[in-house]
Amino acid sequence: MDWNKLRDEFPITRNYNFQNHAGVAPLCKRAADAMHQAVDRALNFGYVDSGFYKHAEHVRQLGAQLLNANADEVTFIKNTSEGLNFVANGLNWKNGDNIVTTNVEFPSNIYPWMHLANKGVRAHTVMEESGCIPIERLIEAIDARTRMVAISSVQFASGYRTDLATLGQYCVTKGVFLCVDAIQSLGAMPIDVKGMCIDFLSADAHKWLCGPEGIGLFYVSKQIQGHLRPSCVGWLSTKKAWDFDHHDFDLEDSIRRFDSGTYNIAGIYGLGGALETVLEIGVDNICARLLFLTDRLVTGLRDKGYRVFSPRERQESSGIVAFSSDLHDHNQIQRHLQSEHRLVIAARRGKLRASPHFYNTEKEIDQLVELLPKH
Repeated sequence: MDWNKLRDEFPITRNYNFQNHAGVAPLCKRAADAMHQAVDRALNFGYVDSGFYKHAEHVRQLGAQLLNANADEVTFIKNTSEGLNFVANGLNWKNGDNIVTTNVEFPSNIYPWMHLANKGVRAHTVMEESGCIPIERLIEAIDARTRMVAISSVQFASGYRTDLATLGQYCVTKGVFLCVDAIQSLGAMPIDVKGMCIDFLSADAHKWLCGPEGIGLFYVSKQIQGHLRPSCVGWLSTKKAWDFDHHDFDLEDSIRRFDSGTYNIAGIYGLGGALETVLEIGVDNICARLLFLTDRLVTGLRDKGYRVFSPRERQESSGIVAFSSDLHDHNQIQRHLQSEHRLVIAARRGKLRASPHFYNTEKEIDQLVELLPKH
């Protein structure tokens, strides 16, 4: 793989050493070009024979391919929170039910479950241990009243990667749903919704996919779609969506019942461009490249005296490296790197967080280490 040639797809490289893809990532060129195509079409030809919705079905297929899902199990959402709220508001909860989650989830993957307290549903939080969420602790937390496990595929602050296959298989044996916030892995780490026994998945495009904000993918396994009642419906939710003259409230049998109204066409085009880029390179190749780069970064950080918080066992590591200094102010380091050296990382939960992508170079990784203040 010629990783240097792929840098042409990312004009951000002309301006920054960008290593914050766990935040809001720069657009890849193909995503931007696809959005321009949609906008130019609307500008010059309006919506006459536009083919916009036909193209949306192509993008739906690409999303399904990335997840190893069927096209009728995948639809579009405006963000991860929307998909997770579809799950929270669509299941038939009973007083006394509980949801197993963790104490280090991003707020998007905790607030929807906390909001169910008025229905008597309790969120049971498993505590992080040295940057990890031990799979045995999650399994131990599942009891007779657990309806669902809600967890991130990769934790946003630590970079810990959940063993979804083991967790999913256990959930099946207990009749418990598995709901995954996949925003920190989609486009970077392999996700196989079938092999991992995932029931619900939500993620948007603006991180590792390098797509636009305001668009994402929502997955519901075909086998359980009947368990999830749409909490928001509209004209596009029905089987005869394009028959505007009759009110026939017959909801789609597939996940399209969650398509309440008009699509974000430009966003879907951008998502499609991002998905094409990732699928052509191959997620396995991207994952291997990320682990190579982050291993190099971790070695450099440790050699310089920084403490690495992120787990680095092969099955637990990801594209995120959280690290800390006992001597220096993390926020000051982050600001200095960005303002003085055009090198972008983040500060999260009292630590520095670097999240390079496949197009970053070894030289850029080394530059980050070199520019950090000495211990």
